[in-house]
Amino acid sequence: MKQISLLLLIGYCGLIFYLSHQPTLPVEPWLPHQDKLFHLIAYAGLAYLAINYFQYHTDRLNQAKIVSVLFCAFYGLSDEWHQSFVAGRDADIYDWFADVSGAALLLLAARKSWFFKGVKKPQ
Repeated sequence: MKQISLLLLIGYCGLIFYLSHQPTLPVEPWLPHQDKLFHLIAYAGLAYLAINYFQYHTDRLNQAKIVSVLFCAFYGLSDEWHQSFVAGRDADIYDWFADVSGAALLLLAARKSWFFKGVKKPQ
């Protein structure tokens, strides 16, 4: 499961990178600042996958959650920096805030570990 968790995390990071590398995304606007909502949801998903992976590297699930949020924050920062080099895109501190908020919200939702019941660390 550890290797599958890593592959899913890497694949999702690759998807975020690919989408960030596009000059525009074909999404019809239906809410003001909807891109922030998309960032929040995307990074909540990234945090979920990161927790699933990092829990194999610590004895405490809470440590895995903290490392996961930090991972998401740094990945979001690198993603915004990457976008600064893509024509038609720009780096936006508010997008990064949405990234970190999505990861933190997932952390709060997983506070009681209900997302991860049944997932056991290999002995």
